[in-house]
Amino acid sequence: MTTLPPPVIDLSADEARRIALRAQGLLGAPDRRGGVRGVLRHLGAVQLDTISVLARSHELIPYARLGAVGRRTVEDAYWTESHSFEYWSHAACILPVEEWPHFAFRRRAYRTRPQWYHDLPDGAYDAVIKQLHAEGPLTATELGGAKNGGEWWDWSASKVAVERALMYGEVVCTERRSWKRVYDLAERAIPDAVLHDDLDDRECLRRLVRLAGQALGVGTRADIADYHRLKGEQFDAVVADSGLVPVTVEGWGKRAWADPAALASPPRGRHRTTLLSPFDSLIWERARTERIFGFTHRLEAYVPKQKRVHGYFAMPLLAGGRLLGRVDPAREGRTLVARQVSLAGPKAVAPMAQALREAAEWVGCDAVRVEKADRPELAADLVRALG
Repeated sequence: MTTLPPPVIDLSADEARRIALRAQGLLGAPDRRGGVRGVLRHLGAVQLDTISVLARSHELIPYARLGAVGRRTVEDAYWTESHSFEYWSHAACILPVEEWPHFAFRRRAYRTRPQWYHDLPDGAYDAVIKQLHAEGPLTATELGGAKNGGEWWDWSASKVAVERALMYGEVVCTERRSWKRVYDLAERAIPDAVLHDDLDDRECLRRLVRLAGQALGVGTRADIADYHRLKGEQFDAVVADSGLVPVTVEGWGKRAWADPAALASPPRGRHRTTLLSPFDSLIWERARTERIFGFTHRLEAYVPKQKRVHGYFAMPLLAGGRLLGRVDPAREGRTLVARQVSLAGPKAVAPMAQALREAAEWVGCDAVRVEKADRPELAADLVRALG
């Protein structure tokens, strides 16, 4: 008897958008009991970045979902009690510690890598491991200095060695101190229950595809593979066994897959009104953001100033489940400065004012100043709403 494949489920564009928002923790009641750790576990990866305007991106992610969580609380939630580790996922990301086994495939790949950007002097690797054994967690500076004095990538031998040990999995980043990585031996920092590379590559990939699909709710091959920077052919090899189900989404024009749990009940609840980090996993992939929200967004921090359209660190405004504008923020003393504001229309004024007031209060500012708006006819309304 031939077993027929299950029928493909058809989703409207609006259903897919709402599924994605709920999966990312931005539709429905926030998980305040789970707190920051719950957000991290739910998303599976929180991207790190050096830029700090309102706050660093890994602080903005839980803020967007939970509201005004204390910034010290955020750091403690990530880094205490061996709850998480930093590794290469979508980029440099904070990951729940229970995902350590899933990245065995990447650690193995690094260990067999024939070429590296930096040469590693004889004895440097063993020296770093020996020092960490003897002295405990250390920064690259404490290990002998991070740089040789040249350009950004002119790393010292100890920095090259410890970064390679991190990629191999012998060393782990246990926290960031003044934005410097703090390194420790994995055998000390990772709980014994998950400190292993027992999973073969296929099983690692299968689990990561499943988890990415759960975090996204619904996504294309590129969406799901990109979540942990997998290759398309790696996704293809395991998606049939991942537990995700094929769907079609109105207007997407590409095959898609969804988390069955996301399809089990219609996504309902209160929408968050908030500013989003450009590195938020809801919007970190530009093509997906355009497909779901009809909103084109690009981080312009690395674009020459004269060529920027929306500003250095423009943060999209999420309100009512839509992206309704963006703002490039700055801080001057106790004033949050909206250097450049873009608004989709009059309906965006009130939520932008709300988001700016809440963000200002969160970072200890007691005033908001609007410098420039792309629609001057709405600027006065925004200023009044802020007042």
